[in-house]
Amino acid sequence: MSLYNDQKKRLAGRFVTYAKIDTQSDGSSATCPSTLKQKNLGELLVKELIDMGISDATIDDNGYVYATLLATTTKKIPVICFCSHMDTSPDCSGKDVKPIIHHNYNGADLILPDDKNIVLKLADHPDLAAQFGNDIITASGTTLLGADNKAGIAAIMEAVNFLHTNKALKHGTIKILFTPDEEIGRGVDKADLKKLAADFAYTVDGETLGSIENETFSADGATLVIHGISSHPGFAKGKMHSAIKILATVIEHLPKTELSPETTDQKEGFIHPVSISGSVEQAEAEFILRDFNDEKLKEHGKLLKKLTEEVLTSHPGVTFSLTIKEQYRNMKQMLDKYPQITEIGIEAIKRVGIEPKLQSIRGGTDGSRLSFMGLPCPNIFAGEHAFHSKQEWVSVQDMEKAVQTIINIACIWEERG
Repeated sequence: MSLYNDQKKRLAGRFVTYAKIDTQSDGSSATCPSTLKQKNLGELLVKELIDMGISDATIDDNGYVYATLLATTTKKIPVICFCSHMDTSPDCSGKDVKPIIHHNYNGADLILPDDKNIVLKLADHPDLAAQFGNDIITASGTTLLGADNKAGIAAIMEAVNFLHTNKALKHGTIKILFTPDEEIGRGVDKADLKKLAADFAYTVDGETLGSIENETFSADGATLVIHGISSHPGFAKGKMHSAIKILATVIEHLPKTELSPETTDQKEGFIHPVSISGSVEQAEAEFILRDFNDEKLKEHGKLLKKLTEEVLTSHPGVTFSLTIKEQYRNMKQMLDKYPQITEIGIEAIKRVGIEPKLQSIRGGTDGSRLSFMGLPCPNIFAGEHAFHSKQEWVSVQDMEKAVQTIINIACIWEERG
């Protein structure tokens, strides 16, 4: 199966159009979606789906897009959903994105024109070694690109268009779900799974060509508050215990050669402070705790508590509170109960002519929480790289392979029905 050249151009065109729409989410907002501008993309997607002939496409008040591609088979088979998120990360500007297509990549440095200090070098991005001759899309140097996850959206949209146009291909009912606020951990907070009515799902939000992921971190968030003792600084000797300094000392006592993002990889977890604020009297830090093993995750929380207690032994009268909240859990716990979902994903990738890479995500996806909400959901590649940064890139040919993989998944479920 191969897309014609005009379809490749349409796929690239879809992505460029979506990337130009500012959809940054905002973790400090209490609304859903956290930013109304995410609906601008959602409304465009609904229009495009309706123009394709997907008549039930809709966006709800919370910014979720739902649609149904009707079955072309009479077999009774599971309803499969494909899901991507519309928001981009708050870590880097997503305003006025200017996508640039670098045709026929030859290994030379890609210097981004709006900030010539932003350069994509083969030495820094080893995955570019597999892209010779391909068309690489980057931003212009002042923003992220938004391939995370607009590459997935573009792939799903093009696959849906292909399947709707080629009705001779047999498949069951296909559901489409586009979510807001994934980047701030709220991507499926208000997803209506009853309305979606799917049995299994695949998020299209992965990186390297051929990757399929059935395992994520388990994740907790921790809030540590130090209640210090304030005093006039001119008369503070023997009296003041600054919450700011005590909290800084706790952070300084965190392991330096392990249990931190900058010193871990593969299946190693970490304790990571992500924000700090406060005054002499009270200071607060937010942490993220991550591990693939739930028991080890609990140990990370205990270690943070122990280190705080040890630091406070030198500060009589100072107290603290540590609140740990579950964020998401390793989706492998659910997916192992339905091995055929991942197996079909692997077979679909093989049929594209590439080697599947079954691996784990050092992070989470909407699929993590969907799996525990009753919708088992591994993650397949969309081709996005260097996400959350000004060096983010994607290749058109990798997105094309994602389209083909989605189509194959739909057809294989029908074949096995």
